[in-house]
Amino acid sequence: MIRIAIIGSGGSGKSTLARKMGDKLNLEVWHLDRLLWKPNWQLTTREEQREIQNELIAKDKWIIDGNYTRTLDIRLNAADTILFLDISKVICVTRVVKRMIKFRNSTRPDMNEGCNEKIDLRFIKWVWKFPKTQRPYILTKLEQLSTNKEIIVLKSPKEIQRFLDNL
Repeated sequence: MIRIAIIGSGGSGKSTLARKMGDKLNLEVWHLDRLLWKPNWQLTTREEQREIQNELIAKDKWIIDGNYTRTLDIRLNAADTILFLDISKVICVTRVVKRMIKFRNSTRPDMNEGCNEKIDLRFIKWVWKFPKTQRPYILTKLEQLSTNKEIIVLKSPKEIQRFLDNL
């Protein structure tokens, strides 16, 4: 467990888990939100996203958190361990709203400077629809991976905590 990809809906706890795992395992953590968003919420081009992620996976050891389904294969193919946080949409939306309120008009720790948190109804709707729109795609991708990868699906905050406790 030295090349770890953490995926899941917004609000599922990817960044928090990545930080905690990085501390426990002494691995460098890379938050894709911090790397792929430019100030004022300008998303990097798909080509830039691929370049950035190819540089990250070239490293010997890492934890990368983020969904970004258009470049998901880069991380999944390079990882030896994949954690899919398959958390209830109610929990995820609640967490996203709390995060938007807590960091409103400031930048949260896992985000690039200049991307101040704001109430974003489009993102909230995306998180709510994630189980129907994104989850099936992710599960199909995980099924297609080679058997030499450890794939861990965590379905609740308690399961995440137990996983961390057992690291």
